[in-house]
Amino acid sequence: MNIIWKICIASLLISAIGCKEDKPASSVETTAKPPVRVPAFQRDSAYLYIAKQVAFGPRVPGSEGHQKCKVWLVEKFESFGANVIQQDFTARIYTGDAWPATNIIAQFNPKHKSRILLAAHWDTRMVGEEDPDNNKQNIPIPGADDGGSGVGVLLEIGRIISENPIDLGVDIILFDAEDQGQRGAQAPIDNWCLGAQYWSRNIHRKNYKPEFGILLDMVGAKNPRFAQDQISLRYAGDIMRKVWKLAQNMGYTDVFVNNQAGNITDDHFFVNTIAQIPMIDIINQPLGSKTGFHEHWHTHGDDMDIINKRSLQIVGQVVTAVIYKQSDGTF
Repeated sequence: MNIIWKICIASLLISAIGCKEDKPASSVETTAKPPVRVPAFQRDSAYLYIAKQVAFGPRVPGSEGHQKCKVWLVEKFESFGANVIQQDFTARIYTGDAWPATNIIAQFNPKHKSRILLAAHWDTRMVGEEDPDNNKQNIPIPGADDGGSGVGVLLEIGRIISENPIDLGVDIILFDAEDQGQRGAQAPIDNWCLGAQYWSRNIHRKNYKPEFGILLDMVGAKNPRFAQDQISLRYAGDIMRKVWKLAQNMGYTDVFVNNQAGNITDDHFFVNTIAQIPMIDIINQPLGSKTGFHEHWHTHGDDMDIINKRSLQIVGQVVTAVIYKQSDGTF
């Protein structure tokens, strides 16, 4: 009896173990997200957003055009359903002047824990020191490309998010007082990008740790060439390579090139070094330029005639693809 009883107990144990190990695969939970459709970027819309900014006139901090443009930008983002923060600060420029300035922060899905940061600067240069006409060198520039183009692309992305819900938190920051620094090899770099410096030291929410950031600067001219700058590679090299690879897979190998460029003092430098948020810069760096930038840079030629809709389409579609692919885990 003892032997038979032991055999029965052993059989029952084996059966129980077998049932546990043979659990149907269909009952195993999965956390994979379904792939999303990347919405189409509307270049005509981005173009009109740039034209609207330029119509206000130069957006030098403290000017009438600056104030009117700020009101419009805030209202536009709010119309897209964003939670908008106006971060006011005093921009103390190298001349000793103190100007009222504002970083505009548009939050989409503000309660979502997973976030990314998109940015551009919205102010325009107070002088046109590179203008071939000496009489215009002390006059503020229109800033269609340098200031307007990045903002126009981000406004269109804000509109896209409002009409195509995304499972991701997206913060769009328009930095102020970026372009009011002193030129010259001996000039300190911290008299540029004042808005980015202020925000990086006074981030709009506690424990803010986005996955990464993308900065857009001068993205609207014809035949752009986006090389990989050293600051982006140093602090966010993996992100830069992924964005460039995605752009090239989308057919833009002639625009997003693998060539390395030098150090660029731009908003992303301070976001990387002060806020310690990995951020890359998409910025036009044509070959053969004496300044390293387009020939209209810091001149009065930086008007709507410079803006090319194909360039806006390329940059806008790539960044749109990045955020929607990030939302479903395929970026």
